[in-house]
Amino acid sequence: MKKWLSLLLIAVILLSMTACGGGGGSDKPAGNSDVDKLVSEYGFQWTDPTKPILNDKGAQELSFNVYSSKNASAKDYNDMKIMKDLYESTNVFVNWENVSESIYSQQKNLIFGNKDQRPDAIYHAGMGAGEILKYAKRKVLVPISDYLDYMPNFKKLLEERPDIKAQIVNVEDGKIYSLPRIEEMGLLQNPNILFMNKAWVQAAIDAGALTGVTADDLKDGLALKYDQMEALLTYWRDNDMNGNGKADDERPLSFVYNNWQGNQCDLYGMFGINDNLEHRIIVDGKVTYTVQDPRFKDATNFIADWVSKGLIDKASFDQSQDVFLANGKGTEKYGAFYWWESETVVSNPENYITCAPLIGPDGSQTVCISNNPEVGAGEVVIFSECQNVEVLLAYFDRYYDPVISAQINYGPIGIVYEEERDEKGMLVQKPVPEGLTTDELRLQNAPLGIIYLGEYAWNNVVNMEPRAKLRLDRLTAYVTPYMPANVKQCLTMPFTSEELNVIANLETNLNDHIRTNLIKWILKGGVSDAEWDTFQKELTGKCKIDDLAKVYQDAYDRFQSGK
Repeated sequence: MKKWLSLLLIAVILLSMTACGGGGGSDKPAGNSDVDKLVSEYGFQWTDPTKPILNDKGAQELSFNVYSSKNASAKDYNDMKIMKDLYESTNVFVNWENVSESIYSQQKNLIFGNKDQRPDAIYHAGMGAGEILKYAKRKVLVPISDYLDYMPNFKKLLEERPDIKAQIVNVEDGKIYSLPRIEEMGLLQNPNILFMNKAWVQAAIDAGALTGVTADDLKDGLALKYDQMEALLTYWRDNDMNGNGKADDERPLSFVYNNWQGNQCDLYGMFGINDNLEHRIIVDGKVTYTVQDPRFKDATNFIADWVSKGLIDKASFDQSQDVFLANGKGTEKYGAFYWWESETVVSNPENYITCAPLIGPDGSQTVCISNNPEVGAGEVVIFSECQNVEVLLAYFDRYYDPVISAQINYGPIGIVYEEERDEKGMLVQKPVPEGLTTDELRLQNAPLGIIYLGEYAWNNVVNMEPRAKLRLDRLTAYVTPYMPANVKQCLTMPFTSEELNVIANLETNLNDHIRTNLIKWILKGGVSDAEWDTFQKELTGKCKIDDLAKVYQDAYDRFQSGK
């Protein structure tokens, strides 16, 4: 009798579970909330992007608390026009709790650890793969991929771009726990462009210090050999190029060491090395550390020689980005520098030409290939305590509409963009108000965060910022042609728990070891053969670089296979 009752009870439970799970031909996806009530009482709809997500009653009775850090220059998100416009078009009320980036970093662990005090979501969450994996296992985060039917824009994105999906999925359960930021402009892979003072080059030609170059050559695309560049830098070092009566304030070659842009990595291209800040790239499908390449030693010694001769400004190795930019203003001091655009660095950008990469002793001419990603995972997470999560995700899904994405990223129509579109129906930026810079206008009015701006958007929806278009044009003309076809970025991809443990245990130690030795060699005359041999043994020994390479290789192979 007990056995029969147990079987009957199991059957009833299974039948009940089937009914509650949205089966039986329901056209609505399954979810945690009472979706039928949301639809009937609050007018919840997610399929028509031209209509509100909720009715007026829903706008009054439902709300969400979203915690977010923000830039110090930005307005409170509750006061931003784009957020008010989104409320008007969706009827979804979001109360934004803004804090500074430093406050968020201090409170982050407290928020995740206190179940009773959590907001519904965190925007600008900055979640790494390890954090997402940890909190997903603890059921702290909503598995967003369970709700994709409420997110038509995001769902379509994932269907059309399996490569993006592969970068944000949790490899251990195949689910997605965070919303990404996707801005594909073709810029981040190449963070350096070489600019050169045209008048200073002409002066060196006139003085006979530079041979093989004529006045007719002084235009964008100038390509110099290493010895020509050395002759130029030497002449600039020894002469009062800016005519201010001082021969010691000229900075022959300058950059910001280990900065995300305008860094030293392109100098290694003279020796055929596509270096980056992690010293990790993909060559012929294999994860490769550039510091294990014998050419890296030769390049480092070459750069150290230029530093010891005063051809590279020593301040390049300890100055901040802000100091570098400030030093470029006013009286001309820079003979040559690496950055994305001269317009940001110097007061008279018309005096500078854009150069091709330098040509090294063996004829090598290539560039840095950075690992800066255009897909930023971990930007938004939803906590499992969130009520009516379907509504919040339908709301966030609107952010992936390209017209909304443009406003989230740059600022709203009416302030940053013209009310009227151009002849192609694309958004056009308004002139920047007097007294403001482009960055200031943007930071005040744009929350940034989750967006999708890719090829379709740039060709059909929104015009790039003029400076972004200028960067892209210059990179296309003078940088990307020098990228080998067999060398790719080594992006941060989803890892397993075991792989993340290996990275956590080894990577910081490896990076510190490389940085400590590299800066010592560059500033103190170079590295000897004996020092280099010891360094190589330490990389494979105490730093276990081969174990790290295997982790990245396994993740890359998984990514390539779509698994």
